[in-house]
Amino acid sequence: MLISDFIAALPKAELHVHLVGAASLDTVLRLARNHPGGPVPTDVNELRKFYEFTDFRHFIDVYARVNDLVTTGADVTTLVEGLARDAARSNVRYAEVTVSATSHLRAGIDPEQLTEALERGRTTAAGLGVELAWIFDIPGVWDRDFGLTSADYAIKYRPAGSVGFGLGGFEADAPRAKFREAFERARDAGYRCVPHAGETTPASEIWAALRDLRAERIGHGVSAVTDPTLLKHLADNGIPLEVCPTSNLRTGVTKSIAEHHLPRLLDAGVPVSINTDDPGMFHTDLNREYLLCHETFGLSREELKDLAKAAVHASFACAETKSAILAEIATL
Repeated sequence: MLISDFIAALPKAELHVHLVGAASLDTVLRLARNHPGGPVPTDVNELRKFYEFTDFRHFIDVYARVNDLVTTGADVTTLVEGLARDAARSNVRYAEVTVSATSHLRAGIDPEQLTEALERGRTTAAGLGVELAWIFDIPGVWDRDFGLTSADYAIKYRPAGSVGFGLGGFEADAPRAKFREAFERARDAGYRCVPHAGETTPASEIWAALRDLRAERIGHGVSAVTDPTLLKHLADNGIPLEVCPTSNLRTGVTKSIAEHHLPRLLDAGVPVSINTDDPGMFHTDLNREYLLCHETFGLSREELKDLAKAAVHASFACAETKSAILAEIATL
């Protein structure tokens, strides 16, 4: 069996994928053409150029412009269904999807309408063999109340499949500790805490996410390699990192994929899952990410299976879902 066929057959869980950033070029074009004359190109070649990022701040700016195209519940359902179709093509059985709810609410979508749209898309995904769960994130400083509005939506409306509460956006403008109250509210309501940290900031922000936000998993976390004490803490306590190799390359977090910190994280014994982050914007999918791990870092088939199992173990899926996916992986 070719390695590409092996990866395609490997059942997977994905823990770090953003709803808007997952939108395919075709989906974004359809949304952009509903807003002619806007900042997002309506030509496919121009859109590809639009997705050539100069640095992380530029990526955040582009992401915000695409996000502004999502103005109705139907748009949200379109995004969810497109994500589910793409996930099914990579043999993803379970995905935790990050939704910046307050961004959609600011665009004029009613909270009940947003909830219904997510649940409608989740039902469609189940028919494709993909179980979707939701992580509601604070979109950094876009939430000017340090995430309290995001927490309020997640707690009050709680769409079916809601599992986690996160924090994204441009890290340098949003020190993790400032969001403590929002995370406390979400945690008290039963949400699991999964903020981004250490993507574009030093390892100190990972410590802050662990200490102040009581993070159970860390989004990205690649700067942990600069702090041996932190690496040992993550490994000893089984705190997983959601690693997104192509994303880190496309946003300038790493200068080249060969210099990516993934091998050092694995060598340190840190639990790691492989993810796409924003596959529509980065022109990737989960199969490509696993293939990259093989071709660039030399991971064997068994090591790729270990990564797939690590993602399942680190997920917030129910025991039945975890057991089913792990059983499939074991038979490959």
